[in-house]
Amino acid sequence: MNDLSLKRANLFNSTLSKLKSVWLMVIIIPLLILIFDAEKFNTILLFALNALLGTIPFILFAVSLVAYLKASGAESIVSKMFKGKEIRTIFIATLVGGLAPFCSCEVIPFIASMLALGVPLSAVMAFWLSSPLIDPPALLITAGALGWDYAIGKTISALSLGLFGGFGIYFLTKFGMFATPLKKKNYSSCSSSCDTKDPFNQQTIWKFWKSSERVKIFRFEFTSNGLFLLKWLSFAYLLEAIMVTYMSAQVIGNFLGGDGLFSIVIGALAGVPAYLNSYAAPALVSGLLEQGLSAGGAMAFLVGGAISSIPAMTAVWSLVNRSTFIAYLTFGLGGAILCGLLFQFYINL
Repeated sequence: MNDLSLKRANLFNSTLSKLKSVWLMVIIIPLLILIFDAEKFNTILLFALNALLGTIPFILFAVSLVAYLKASGAESIVSKMFKGKEIRTIFIATLVGGLAPFCSCEVIPFIASMLALGVPLSAVMAFWLSSPLIDPPALLITAGALGWDYAIGKTISALSLGLFGGFGIYFLTKFGMFATPLKKKNYSSCSSSCDTKDPFNQQTIWKFWKSSERVKIFRFEFTSNGLFLLKWLSFAYLLEAIMVTYMSAQVIGNFLGGDGLFSIVIGALAGVPAYLNSYAAPALVSGLLEQGLSAGGAMAFLVGGAISSIPAMTAVWSLVNRSTFIAYLTFGLGGAILCGLLFQFYINL
């Protein structure tokens, strides 16, 4: 009898574990939409698919690069690039992020790659925060919709937040924090670093395909990392499609009206579920300003909405540990509020 109860408990736990599968959720959610709101099914599914297809080239590039570097043993070169030069790397990562046209979800494959290759979290955080905020096309779009004050203010915010987050992590690591930012993955096979305590301490063989063992490493790294990112970004873009479909600009505008500190804080927080990238947000913010949103609240909304979102946070949560996730949100949302306050002060002057 006890054996039967144990078997039933194991079966229940196994079923529950499968129900928690992200892939299963990606299948079930569209089916529920098809059942309860069939008119929106095509809209949501096409939005999610188009967003995912737009990100796949980034995923392929990122996972191919990581797989090649691991299989060839070139991680040692990447490691040497950042040893003893962390402060300079923070500045470089911030500037590169300011030119890279990635939204808060598209940047995740590159974050995963950088962390997997041993790039310091301080430099990764600098790139992470600055990249979704601004790039040359977004600068012109913001200037056209809101004026150059907002465009320049957002650019300064992007660079400042990159440095703020990068140096914030840099100083916190001096106290022993963020030693292992990535979550541990339970892989069933071996990776390139299994044979040594130091993953960067191995011979570099650029033509790795001549070694069957290194080909296996490449295949494993490419497949495991690719499926991991594909799984979570599929789920993230599905959430994005649902929010964009069911959350109207009018609802957001009514929620954000007003001025003062409260408007700025709410603007930063509301930008997260609104999920608007640097190309779509300026037009909405222009309308919100006409409805009474303060300049500081508008800037906080622009910054907070670009840096993160519920879909992006879902993918990030699967990638990094709790302390890194909290630091990402703290620097992102705290920085958005600070940028809003400073921009409001500038406008008042």
